[in-house]
Amino acid sequence: MAQPPQLDFDAFVARRKGERVANLDVGREYTYVLDKQTRAAFANARPVEMAVSSAVRVFKEVERGRLLGSAVKVGDRQFPRIQAIAKKAAGVLDIPTPTVYIVNSPVLNAATYGTEDESFIMVHSALVDHYSDEELLTVIGHECGHIHNSHVVYLTTLYLLTQAGGLMLSRVLGPLTQIALEPIIMALRAWSRRAEITCDRAGMLCSGDTVISQRALTKLVLGSHKLYDEFNLDAFLEQYEEGKDGIGRWMEAFATHPYLPKRVLAMRVFQESAVYRRSARLGDGGLEMKEVDDRVKAILKDNA
Repeated sequence: MAQPPQLDFDAFVARRKGERVANLDVGREYTYVLDKQTRAAFANARPVEMAVSSAVRVFKEVERGRLLGSAVKVGDRQFPRIQAIAKKAAGVLDIPTPTVYIVNSPVLNAATYGTEDESFIMVHSALVDHYSDEELLTVIGHECGHIHNSHVVYLTTLYLLTQAGGLMLSRVLGPLTQIALEPIIMALRAWSRRAEITCDRAGMLCSGDTVISQRALTKLVLGSHKLYDEFNLDAFLEQYEEGKDGIGRWMEAFATHPYLPKRVLAMRVFQESAVYRRSARLGDGGLEMKEVDDRVKAILKDNA
């Protein structure tokens, strides 16, 4: 049986550290500070980098083909409307237009996978059916934010560790048993919750409309055409207040995304920032990002 190619782990870590130094802060004023700090910490965490290097190998050899086996590629000749949305989002964030695929799924979702060299966005068909073009711009902008902030290898690693491919990845990792992998998974989940705040901001910057951006997010909690017009966001946020001090809040520690009301509240803080106001052409003024991040940390406390 053919053996998987061996990676020069030290060279891999050195390259990724160099990329962070060169690229982490360029054009990313909007990045949530705890997202940035956690990724910097991962560079010095050998178990995480071992998992990432193995995930890159497994993805290139196996998972890419499996993920794309039943998806349909978006382009200028096929689904040009969605391709134009992807181009617009990429233009706002100043990144190359990502490859987008449509996946046949009734679940309102999108995801980004790949490596530093090759990443792609998978949009579930339900999103296309339920969302307006303006709302899709927010979602695809959010996913472009993952690419812009070098999140993709960590997202892919977390996916491989927690989905069916996790068994394969743990075999490649060898000495790291499933018990040893649990702290890595928890660390990646904690980072993922922070990364989602960054990318909600990216979606807002691409949309340029806070109402549309919040609506795109809150539609995820409903998933019903018949209910969208009757949804009251303020009432929904009040509902969250009723349970935020209960024991159920601790379950968020096992989630990859913050609870949705927290994300909406964090978006509302970001819309007051000077960064957002400049991007949306709302004039001068606005909060400095340190104040924005401090207020968001308070919103996300406990399991941020």
